[in-house]
Parts: sequence; C-alpha cells; structure tokens
Amino acid sequence: MNDRAPVHGTHVLYWMQQAQRAEFNHALEYAIEQANALRLPVVVGFSLASFPEANRRHYLFMLEGLRETQKRLAARGIGFCIRQGPPEEVVPGLAQGSALLVGDIGYLRVQRQWREAVAKRVACPFVCVESDVIVPVAEVSDHAEFAARTIRPKIHRRLPEFLKPLKSRAVAIPSVDLAKPSLPLDDPAALCRTLGVDHGVAAADRLAGGFTAANKLLGRFIDHRLAAYAEESDDPVLDGCSHMSAYLHFGQISPLDIALRVHKSDAPRVAIDTYLEQLVVRRELGMNACRFNPGYDRYDALPAWALQSLEKHRKDKREFLYARGQWEAGATHDPCWNAAQAEMVRSGQMHNYMRMYWGKKILEWSRTPEEAFDTILYLNNKYELDGRDPNGFAGVAWCFGRHDRPWTERPVFGTIRYMNANGLHRKFDIQAYIDRWLGPKNSLSPPSPPPVRRKIEPE
Repeated sequence: MNDRAPVHGTHVLYWMQQAQRAEFNHALEYAIEQANALRLPVVVGFSLASFPEANRRHYLFMLEGLRETQKRLAARGIGFCIRQGPPEEVVPGLAQGSALLVGDIGYLRVQRQWREAVAKRVACPFVCVESDVIVPVAEVSDHAEFAARTIRPKIHRRLPEFLKPLKSRAVAIPSVDLAKPSLPLDDPAALCRTLGVDHGVAAADRLAGGFTAANKLLGRFIDHRLAAYAEESDDPVLDGCSHMSAYLHFGQISPLDIALRVHKSDAPRVAIDTYLEQLVVRRELGMNACRFNPGYDRYDALPAWALQSLEKHRKDKREFLYARGQWEAGATHDPCWNAAQAEMVRSGQMHNYMRMYWGKKILEWSRTPEEAFDTILYLNNKYELDGRDPNGFAGVAWCFGRHDRPWTERPVFGTIRYMNANGLHRKFDIQAYIDRWLGPKNSLSPPSPPPVRRKIEPE
C-alpha cells in the first residue's frame, strides 16, 4: 500500500477491519509471522468508524462479534484495541512506533479510500493481505467479468492452489497488556447506545453475531441440510440455506473455513458443488464487480444494453405504483412480496430466491427504473445484515441486468429478466412462506397501511 522504508519499532500492528476474526485470517497470520521474525509482539487494532448507511442493527451484530474476537485473540496471547473514529485518524495513532502495519482488503469504495488514506499517514511500511475470498480477486481477473459463466473457469483453474488449510502460528511475544486504551466490549448493546448511529432499526431476530454462533449454524447446516442443498436451497419454505451471509459480510467466519468443511463433508458431490458455486464463484463475482466497476452502486453504470432497454420502456403503463414508505411497510397488493419484506425487516435476512423476486417487483411497480434502483439499495442496505456488501450491490444490479443477458421483451422490463408470483406458486408452497411471515404472530409492527392499487398512465 505504500513504499516506506523498513523502520525499527516496538511492535507489528494488524489493522483489522474486514476480516473480524481470530482464526483462518490470512492477514493476522502474516502479521504474526512478521512479528515473530522481528522478535516483536503483534497487536490488533480496530477503528470503530462511521460506515455509510450502517445502523444499530449492523453495529450491534458487529460488536457482538468483536467482543468474541477480542477474547479469542487474548487466548492466543494477542492484544486487541478498539477505538472510535475514522481509520485515517485511529490507525496512524495505533501505528506509532510500529515496525510494520498489516491490513486486510475490502473492495467497496469507502474501504479502498480508508486504506489509501492510512497508507499516506503512517511512517512504517503498510502491507494489505487478502483474507476474505478463496482465490484472490487480482489473481482471477484484471477486469470486470461479464457473468458467472466467464469468471467460473478462471476461479476453478486456481481453486486447487488456494483451497488449502491456513496454518495457525503461535506468537513469540504476547501482547495482551499492550492494547490500551480500548473501548469496552463486554456490553455491546451499551456501547452501541453511545455511538452516533441510527437507532431506528431493531436488532435482527434469531441471529447473534460472532464466530461461535456462525460455527454452530454451519455445523447444523452441514449435518442436516447440506446433503439436500442442490434440491432444496432455492425453496424459501424449506429454509435449506446455510445463513452464513451476515457472518461473511462482517468477516466473523472465513469463506476458506466454510469451503474446507463443506468440501470434506460426506454430502453428495452435487450438493457440495452447488454450495461452493454460491460461496466461491457467485460471491467472488460480486467482489470482482466492485473492484473493477467504480459505479457498482449507480444506476447509470449498468450495462449499456440494459439501460437502453429500460429507457425504451420508461413510459410503459405500470399496473401498480408504490411510494418508498409503502415498500418499507410491506404494504403492497402482493402477499408474496409483503412476506419477503417482513422476513427482511424482522430477521435481517431474506431467502435468496425471494430476494430476486422482491427486487424485480420493485422495478415493475416503481415510477422509473432509477427510483426502483434507489429503493432497492435503500431497503437492502437498511435492513439486511449483509447489506452494504459487494454481493448486495451485485445483487441489486442483477435485478437490472448486470451479470445477466437480454431476455424476451415485455412491458416495463424491456429485455431485463422477468419474474412473477405465478412462478412462486408453481415451484413452492409459497402460501406456507406467506403464513410464516404474515400470520397473526408474524405481522409487521406497526401494522401495515392498506395497500394502494391504482393504474398509472404514461407521462
């Protein structure tokens, strides 16, 4: 990240930001290796920064994970220091006296900006180590890939090289007492209340943050769900997913750890391959999109064919039209869509198949495609625990044609892929899904306003 000459120091600092875990962390292991070679302690620092669009739901989940990470690092003899403030202020302070600064890698705009700013402000060498993908993004491709089919062979070609266990190193010199002063993590909810973040979104139901919670979920998935993953993962009623996305987003569990455990399981080969397609190929396609497409979160950066088709159908009649408040309240005429919104609002997650349908309907029932794009981003980033993520941005753009191809032309969508409720009823017992999320005990709170139905004439 910078070309600073080697310096003498009292410690090696690992600036933890994306990979928020004490195990299966390539950046941490590299920092330990370098510290041991220099006969210095390694200290882990974390900048509790203001992340765009993050709210109490996200911060609480993250702080629960960091509380556990601090304890797991201490068990390895490594001190952990967390301070509030932007990285360009916090990290240089922590790096004073460091012989080396090691960082992990993030591909969102703000993550890259943080690292570039820190690189300019520290006096020691700064090295970033990729820790949150299986095959390093730069090793796969040097450009934005068109679709999964173009990136898949490139990833598979390198997969045997990188799908290997990561050696855990012992520290030569403990550093637990060196990581001071630090914010207290014993009560994440109390700490969260002191932060200047939006407290309007409640904590997500069912999911607790941290490696232990992720590990238990993964174990149950491998033992009871993985074998049928190829047949059941698309069904929102059967809930056959691993629920790893939030933990991956915050780096609380390593994709390499997950992949190795799935790979060595006794599940059928087709189930293993289907899961690894999602974990490795599809997930790393999102990383590639954010790394090589500066406009990954902008409507005007969608593929040219998609923009042209949507423009052609801009003035098509919309059978229904909803404002953002109605979307947010789950107050449409469609119980399938309302149930998906309720799942996201309450649980911080949405089944992937329903997420695709959910996005397509917002495009269909919004006044303009730009308005639809903004609405999907807003809702996804506000309520999803894995919002504000490369895969989230790629998923939103997919609803508008990215990583896809032209389909049969139809009103409003043009040649963008279309989805409808008939497909849900045909493929799944979708009424069971609706009952789960919109039944008497599972309704949105406060109650949704009545749905609005009105014909929209072209302007």
